[in-house]
Amino acid sequence: MFEQYIDINPSVKKAIEEGKPVVALESTIISHGMPYPKNVETALNVEKIIIENGAVPATIAILKGRVKIGLTKEEIDYLGKSKEVVKTSRRDLPVVIAKGLDGATTVATTMILANLAKIKVFVTGGIGGVHRGASETFDISADLEELARTNVAVICAGVKSILDIGLTLEYLETKGVPVIGYQTDEMPAFYTQKSGFKVDYRVDSTEELAKTIKIKWDLVLNGGVVVANPIPEEFSMDYNVINHAIEEALKEADSKGIKGKVITPFLLSKIKDITEGRSLESNIQLVYNNARLGAKLANALVFK
Repeated sequence: MFEQYIDINPSVKKAIEEGKPVVALESTIISHGMPYPKNVETALNVEKIIIENGAVPATIAILKGRVKIGLTKEEIDYLGKSKEVVKTSRRDLPVVIAKGLDGATTVATTMILANLAKIKVFVTGGIGGVHRGASETFDISADLEELARTNVAVICAGVKSILDIGLTLEYLETKGVPVIGYQTDEMPAFYTQKSGFKVDYRVDSTEELAKTIKIKWDLVLNGGVVVANPIPEEFSMDYNVINHAIEEALKEADSKGIKGKVITPFLLSKIKDITEGRSLESNIQLVYNNARLGAKLANALVFK
């Protein structure tokens, strides 16, 4: 029944039908994560990296009420330029489709739609989580609930460092979501390799990672897997510098009463300004790094 709302790009559809490796990509990073034209340039480079590493990219979005699994270059450019794109999470999806709107998919929504299209590997920058001060605001990302229910492996550079990393890891543990560090024992914190928190388990090869994920789903242990892939050291920001920028951005958000779905784009933009653009470059490089690993994992899963 859901097929009536979805258009799958012919190259993506062919790859899925032939059992070839496919990697899902979100679109919020295009519409809300970076300024134009850097957002479009980055999105196209991510797709190129996935192709170069032997997989088929499938950027996901909603355009004029139609779910698109795999965007054209023109559609990516349109998303990057438009100011009328709705940041679309699970709760928003049916409304955006019914109203014929344009929507950029969050981690949660990308997982939902990738799973419907039978795509099992998804690359993003960082996952959402428990926001700082959540004991009062109850601000917890829908990403965590989706990870608890949807069978998609999410390659990320850890939890966005603007969040409460410790509480996010506790929440994922409660939901039975394994957090696996790729060649790391420590949970990366988006812009930096360090967070002060440990991952649940470490793996050092894509073959071991694919085997672990396959066993999880073979045992009907429904839910996703967080694959924490640290930003390359040469692009990692100083832990103290980025934390100072985050604290400054959080204070401004609080003083302006900014909350809900708009707070993450606001904070990322503010941190970019405070760090004079260095955080944006780190953001781009960690996504490229995740794309390489995502393509390799998709290939490894094909042969499991």
